[in-house]
Amino acid sequence: MAESGLLQKEYWDLTYITGPLVFLKNGGRFPTGAILNLTMENGEVRQGQVLEVTTDHAVVQVLQGTVGIDIKGTAVSLKNEGARIACSKDVIGRVFNGIGQPIDGLAPIVAEEERSILGAAINPVSRNKPNDFIETGISVIDGFNTLVRGQKLPVFSGAGLPANELANMIVQQAQVRGEDEDFVVVFAAMGLTSREADYFTRSFEEGGQGQRVVAFMNKADDPVIERLFAPRSALTIAEYLAFDKDYQVLVILTDMTSYCEALRQISSAREEIPGRRGYPGYMYTDLSTIYERAGRIHGKKGSVTQIPILTMPDDDITHPIPDLTGYITEGQIVLGRSLHRQNVFPPVDLLPCLSRLMNNGIGEGRTTAWHREWSNQLYASYARGRDVRKLMAIVGEDALTPMDKNYLNFTVSFETNMVGQGFTRRTIEETFDIGWKLMGLLPKTELTRISRETVDEFYQETKPEDFK
Repeated sequence: MAESGLLQKEYWDLTYITGPLVFLKNGGRFPTGAILNLTMENGEVRQGQVLEVTTDHAVVQVLQGTVGIDIKGTAVSLKNEGARIACSKDVIGRVFNGIGQPIDGLAPIVAEEERSILGAAINPVSRNKPNDFIETGISVIDGFNTLVRGQKLPVFSGAGLPANELANMIVQQAQVRGEDEDFVVVFAAMGLTSREADYFTRSFEEGGQGQRVVAFMNKADDPVIERLFAPRSALTIAEYLAFDKDYQVLVILTDMTSYCEALRQISSAREEIPGRRGYPGYMYTDLSTIYERAGRIHGKKGSVTQIPILTMPDDDITHPIPDLTGYITEGQIVLGRSLHRQNVFPPVDLLPCLSRLMNNGIGEGRTTAWHREWSNQLYASYARGRDVRKLMAIVGEDALTPMDKNYLNFTVSFETNMVGQGFTRRTIEETFDIGWKLMGLLPKTELTRISRETVDEFYQETKPEDFK
């Protein structure tokens, strides 16, 4: 967080402490969102942000927690009119905490400028249409739920599913194809355990991508308030790199469920009336102020693309967090527990997945002219195979027709070879080749969603053993 060297008047009017919040008298002197210094009797200084002001009081959330704060012995002074972060190209390759302070042992950032972490809304007229294919190296995303520049495409996970490993794969592998452009990943993690934080830090270093990653790490034992700052700090840096320095920026936010839990905790401390499942009624608006910071701007070379990752409590996709996220974003990638139990990695359940902007990033000149047809055919065949699997569980394998068995073989091979690629990186051309090989398991007459000319050019009959 940017420092201010200005001497400010001190006030001694703390009246009440509850959880991470303190209450001040005469709150009208501070603007909403202002950053305050709270100086304790022992000289320790903590920072707090003003959440709400009236003529009678101000509600302040203390970033470092309220343990040890004495009402009578703590002085309050204004630090900044709002939360700000130092912006510079030198942030690339660095690791920060949730409020933008370096935690990698290196020197503080020398700011080219300081910006409010709240950002500024992009004028809808200035928004450019998201397009251009981003290759993640993951077949089930690139082939069927294509990510495009300027899109916000969340990943819905469940407890214990390898969402962190998937996030790391995207960090290591993602690139803009066919263009010699600067590409940066801004990674914001909220509520990480020490083991998870060590995993990401080590992975970035060992994977050789640490020099193109800006990381914001909020650990589980860090102040809860910091989790509300982390994604906004990360997005402020992303916007600066994209729209001021012409970088193509991919922002990965994990885990948005931890963010929402922090939001609920602060709301409860403020004694606000709860909404669905105890979350504040304004959670939709709050999430939108994060997700809507993705996009492209007319006349600007850079772009901000978002992949928020969240854990669905009890694997419930109708839970308020994934439900509201789905309304705001442009699709979803869903991890499946049944695939995880089969040791398929990444365990992406294709059927409920969707990329609403996929058509903007594929086709002639981007991937290939028949990409959409190819994707539709494989999706439809896999969906039918899943239905056959359910039928077999009821009537037994002996009751299946020869064509049903073909689709069953196709489904098993699809999950093993297309979805279950392991930790290896695939180009989109390799993904296409595997898809055509899988379609060879079915009779040519079953490929009804692709033009005859394309089928005649690429179809080649295969057997299940060809994949072993």
